[in-house]
Amino acid sequence: MAGDNVVTLSDDNFQTEVLDSSTPVLVDFWAEWCMPCKMLAPTIDEIAGEFGDKVKVGKLDIDSNQSTSINFQITAIPTVLIFKDGEVKKKFVGMTKKGDLQDALNELA
Repeated sequence: MAGDNVVTLSDDNFQTEVLDSSTPVLVDFWAEWCMPCKMLAPTIDEIAGEFGDKVKVGKLDIDSNQSTSINFQITAIPTVLIFKDGEVKKKFVGMTKKGDLQDALNELA
């Protein structure tokens, strides 16, 4: 459920791909059964294509990666966290407008 420019994240690679990243990282916490998550997916793919190398975009399936989901207190999905220098800088819960995500990333990229 991820586009070509979207990294599939897991409990195993989260530290390396997100927390240790030298570029800002947008992480979409989602699940296969979540209809709003599926509705948000094309927006996430578009953002990944638009920002290219300036921002890393990844998706983390909360059902398969419960440790990371618990660690970041994900209680509702979709949740989008934007990280920079290993810290959460922005948090969006529920359906989020593309412009809001773009604005947040432009502030950090």
